[in-house]
Amino acid sequence: MIKYFFKRLLQIVPTFIGITLISFFILHLAPGKPTDIMGELNPRMTPEARIQLQKQWGLDKPIIVQYGVWLKNLARLDFGDSLSTDRRPVWDKIKERLPITISINIISMFIIFLVAIPIGIYSAQHQYSLPDKLITVFVFIGFATPAFWLALLLMLFFGVYLNWLPISGLQSLGYEHLSVLGKITDRARHLILPVFISAFGGMAGLSRYMRSNMLEVIRQDYITTARAKGLSEGKVIYKHALRNALLPVITILGLSVPALVGGSVIFETIFAIPGMGQLFYMAVMMRDYNLIMGGLVIGSVLTLLGNLLADISYALADPRIRTR
Repeated sequence: MIKYFFKRLLQIVPTFIGITLISFFILHLAPGKPTDIMGELNPRMTPEARIQLQKQWGLDKPIIVQYGVWLKNLARLDFGDSLSTDRRPVWDKIKERLPITISINIISMFIIFLVAIPIGIYSAQHQYSLPDKLITVFVFIGFATPAFWLALLLMLFFGVYLNWLPISGLQSLGYEHLSVLGKITDRARHLILPVFISAFGGMAGLSRYMRSNMLEVIRQDYITTARAKGLSEGKVIYKHALRNALLPVITILGLSVPALVGGSVIFETIFAIPGMGQLFYMAVMMRDYNLIMGGLVIGSVLTLLGNLLADISYALADPRIRTR
């Protein structure tokens, strides 16, 4: 198991370098430069000033040289300074917003797995029954509903018409003067809609995956043998079938890790949540290369860690994989 772990761990380094190299080149191929955006924001900026800024930021050098400098700084865990007007260090901006995004998405993932796996198991056990058909309708609605459209509808209904829930930010005015219980309640009310929007599509998809996997597993011969031995249905499903049915779900869990950051752009923008998704969106609009690459590095690391987590989980669930 240890040998398998280190083998997968060593594969991360070249993969990470390849991801950052491709991302860096594609980023610089996109139209527009930071100096162009700053020129639009400040009409008084002269062409000479733009050229001076390009030299100051090293944008006048060949792309491969720029990547080498960036990679050298990254080796020292230096993401550089933001190319926006505030010129703050990129890491300072990221560490302010990263906990918010990860916290919201961890809550969403917890809800997704807590709800979707039991629904998928129940739906597989009662195939073609009325509850199964209702769940199927729910799944199709979840797949077909655009997240931004659903978010706007819920904001309009619960926030404007009923005035039950806040529709933006993470805290209300006067939050500092609330009691501890009041602060928890206020933060929870602000998180209900964003967390639901983040989890809705995932619940639909994962429950369908779980149903399909469970249906395939319970038709295997060893499940028939377990039932023939007189084991209770609960033991057959949750002790024998569930472990094998979870293998494909582990892959989905590994792929969900990058969504802790990258999947937040839509709902953070709509609900005005100061997280990584909103920060990344603003960085793209401003062509802030250093900040964009900082966000991509975080996403790349999470992707690779997610794959590593999936590989290890596979090995724990299926001992045959450890020998490969």
